[in-house]
Amino acid sequence: MITFFIGILILFFGYIFYSKYIEKQFAPDERTVPAKDLYNGVDYIPLSSTRNQLINLLNIAGMGPILSALQGIVFGPVFFIIVPIGCILMGCVHDYFSGMISMRNKGLQITQITKKYFGTTFFNAFTIIVSIMSILWITVFIYAAGDLYLGKVLNQTDFSFKNPCAIITYIIIGAYFFTMALFPINKLIAKVYPYIGFLVLLSSALLLAGYIVKGITLPEIDFHNLNWHPKHLPWIPFFFMTVSCGLLSGSHATQTAIVARTMHNEFEGRKVFFKTMCFESLIVMIWAAGALYAYNSQLVPQDMIGTVNVVNIIAKQFTPLNLSIIVVLAVLCLPLTSGDTALRALRMIIADALNIDQKSLKNRLIILVPSMIFVFSCLFFAKSFSNQFASLWQYVMLFNQLLVIPTFLIATIMLYRNKKNYLLTLIPGLFYIFITLSFIFNAKIGLNLNLQISEILAFIIMIISLCAIIKMCKKPEINNNSND
Repeated sequence: MITFFIGILILFFGYIFYSKYIEKQFAPDERTVPAKDLYNGVDYIPLSSTRNQLINLLNIAGMGPILSALQGIVFGPVFFIIVPIGCILMGCVHDYFSGMISMRNKGLQITQITKKYFGTTFFNAFTIIVSIMSILWITVFIYAAGDLYLGKVLNQTDFSFKNPCAIITYIIIGAYFFTMALFPINKLIAKVYPYIGFLVLLSSALLLAGYIVKGITLPEIDFHNLNWHPKHLPWIPFFFMTVSCGLLSGSHATQTAIVARTMHNEFEGRKVFFKTMCFESLIVMIWAAGALYAYNSQLVPQDMIGTVNVVNIIAKQFTPLNLSIIVVLAVLCLPLTSGDTALRALRMIIADALNIDQKSLKNRLIILVPSMIFVFSCLFFAKSFSNQFASLWQYVMLFNQLLVIPTFLIATIMLYRNKKNYLLTLIPGLFYIFITLSFIFNAKIGLNLNLQISEILAFIIMIISLCAIIKMCKKPEINNNSND
């Protein structure tokens, strides 16, 4: 397990040293934060740093980290090096800047902030795209949570809408999402999440302890064959599209805005945003280690590799029966805690875009009711016509990675104007322009072009984007009403 522990050390020292450098570039200060300046008793409420960390961790650590681990580790043990390095240099940087820039802009969502940097046309298009992505994201979490509960708790085998039990389960989960997104953040989320967060961290610690106690042996990096993927999919772009959660996830930009409205001061940002992303990456690595052992030991049938069913096998293999329940329960909680805040983020995105005050219960209902109608329409379509979670998940991951690009570009412009090290965000931004476009051009759900042609086209667009970014950096602000 040498490679695995090297990865953990990268995360540890990356947080200790690199987070301080990133914080220095942003330069937090003592200015009044949105939680105090715009207090409304619903979304803008000061919460303790510990609660904010646990809320943000659960916001970003849904089923994504588990699926990323189970699917990404098939590329081989070099996973344990690339994920933590990518997390520190890209994922943590993305989350920190998205959260801190939101704080500097009245706690607004990333969609609204794009209006200031890129103009109204981009803002309108981007808001529609992110809203669609959020609806798909919420649909995925209802889908995943429903199937998990039906299969593992209720012992059901029919997950379609033909099964009344399935319909009731999905409605209950949707009602939970609706309720959590409707009420003030300090009434439900801030009270429940600390306990769930502790459960998630405890389950990861139990698995890690199980690996150590059992003395499992994991393959180390094979420099003669760095790609172990059974279908020989290339690292670029497929690995970086598969392992989004734990390395870099664009949806986090919509989640960090939630806690940007509940923080006491800017100096909490390093722990709330940077540190929690490190914890998500650690969770991914722990599950990936269990999956790699299970795959190599042939404990998992070929047709089950990469699916959520591997969770049970890992839990039973490395924890006693009474403790394995804790691990499975934590996994069951993950899609719930990300789905409800995804709906909350969608409410905030629409409210920001249409300037709808959220202090009124009626105004929150005006947004949430139609949103849930769209969500259940997507769920009905997915269940009735394709019944394939994997297809829906592919589109969600594509939108998820596209979302990182505007966040990095906004941070680059801000750093450039403040005479800071803008390469910290420019390089990851350009890299993901190349990654996502290569995938779109090549993938079957995209244009299905030859991979080499796809990469050439993506590289050309990346260079064009670089020229556009340089031009934007030198342009004066479109709406100079922020405090950054």
